[in-house]
Amino acid sequence: MKKIAIIRIRGQVRVKKEILDTMDMLKLYNQHTCVIYDNKPAIIGMIKKIKDYVTWGEVDDESIKLLIEKRGKPDPKDKTKTKAYFRLSPPKKGFERKGIKKTFKEGGALGYRGEKIKELISKMI
Repeated sequence: MKKIAIIRIRGQVRVKKEILDTMDMLKLYNQHTCVIYDNKPAIIGMIKKIKDYVTWGEVDDESIKLLIEKRGKPDPKDKTKTKAYFRLSPPKKGFERKGIKKTFKEGGALGYRGEKIKELISKMI
């Protein structure tokens, strides 16, 4: 089953409570947080609800290993596992040209980006 990486791009100022609740359910607590999930219809529905605040795409095992190596923190309850989310830094050389208020198709940073999410993750590690 394919894995999806979701990265929260925007902060939480002037965000509706229901959208904040959805982001909390997905463990996207702060800006520049990344989570990895299986490609399931329930997750896709949640992503569509918060599409104006996150970017997402399919990620391969190599990118997941890189995330765990560089940014993985051990789970305090079980030392053999890592936490379900990764704190990333802002991307080196910035986001796309039109900023964080436009979709990826329009030249911005939000929304679905497919396989190109790997490039963003490597810029943010």
